[in-house]
Amino acid sequence: MITDSVIQFKEAINTSKSRLNALSEAGEKIIGYFCTYTPVEIIHAAGFIPVRITGGYGNIDKAYQHVPDFICPYMKLALEKALDGQYDFLSGLVQGYSCDAACGMVNVWKDTVGLKIFHSIPLPYNNTLESGNYFKSVLNELIQKLDTIGGNFSESALNGSMNLYCRIRTLLYNLYQQRYKGNSDFSAAELMTIIDAGSVVPPEDYLVMLEELSARLPDKGKEQSPGILVPEPVLVSGSLIERPEVMDMIEASGGRIVADDLCNGLRQILPVDGKGKTPMERLIHRYMNRFPCPSRSRAVDRGRRLLDILNQSHAKGVIFLVQKFCTPHLADIPILSESLKELDYPSILIEMDETWQMEGQIKTRLEGFFEMIGRR
Repeated sequence: MITDSVIQFKEAINTSKSRLNALSEAGEKIIGYFCTYTPVEIIHAAGFIPVRITGGYGNIDKAYQHVPDFICPYMKLALEKALDGQYDFLSGLVQGYSCDAACGMVNVWKDTVGLKIFHSIPLPYNNTLESGNYFKSVLNELIQKLDTIGGNFSESALNGSMNLYCRIRTLLYNLYQQRYKGNSDFSAAELMTIIDAGSVVPPEDYLVMLEELSARLPDKGKEQSPGILVPEPVLVSGSLIERPEVMDMIEASGGRIVADDLCNGLRQILPVDGKGKTPMERLIHRYMNRFPCPSRSRAVDRGRRLLDILNQSHAKGVIFLVQKFCTPHLADIPILSESLKELDYPSILIEMDETWQMEGQIKTRLEGFFEMIGRR
């Protein structure tokens, strides 16, 4: 169920195609991206609207003419939508190097989808002075590429973009903090809907929506009525969740999602800003100190961050909710689950296909998981 406060965010997602088409027809240039490691501040500062490409859920047909079955549903469904003309409003595609599937898909799009530019950003893995200098040269290459289709980048514009996105992330993190403390009436699905709207709405408009929402929120959530069974608090960790209703399905099985480690969740928010004397230094610092993603970090680093979130949120267990064939996440899970087990945190792995249906056996497994947590 979507509460009144969240309706405008849901509508923004549902009407995104028509609105973005209208903006494109009015002369705005829109740049798509797959991964949140793509420096949207650079794209925005150059005068473009950054929009995250989504896949959604449903059937796959045309995409199988170009890609094999063994890549994640996100990449296949996004290509399916592009081949159906649902991304005709894009002027280009920019991808920060993350997983191999996303980076390889840029070349598939280049061969099959008619956009003005395609550009991959080779991000450094190590956080050193030399890596920072390399990253700066890579960002300058992106700026030059955007210039070829009408970009107009400046340091002052980048400073404005950094401030804009910092404000957005700060408001989103405040919503998370309220959920950690039990002061939020939002369901996990509603919080994800609020976040997802920011991927398809121009950032200036999205900030207004968040500020209006924040001004209407109460200081504390509803108190739990005596005698009502309290759901077991859990953390959900995984890749991009393409269907927020999945979070409702988890909570309907006996749990309460109090925190997450998700691609379109907390991982894209933190840190809210970077440090540096110039806007470019500030941007580089933020991206090189991002919340650990399995395609960009070691499992042990992610494990430490997961433990921090577990302690903050008082979650009693972890649900690894991962898209099928998502190699970076699946490769990390044996190490993470063993580390969690040593600290007495139970975990469960749920793999999702392109339908994002959570019924039958999956629902039974979740119910058993929550019952087990409740007996501890």
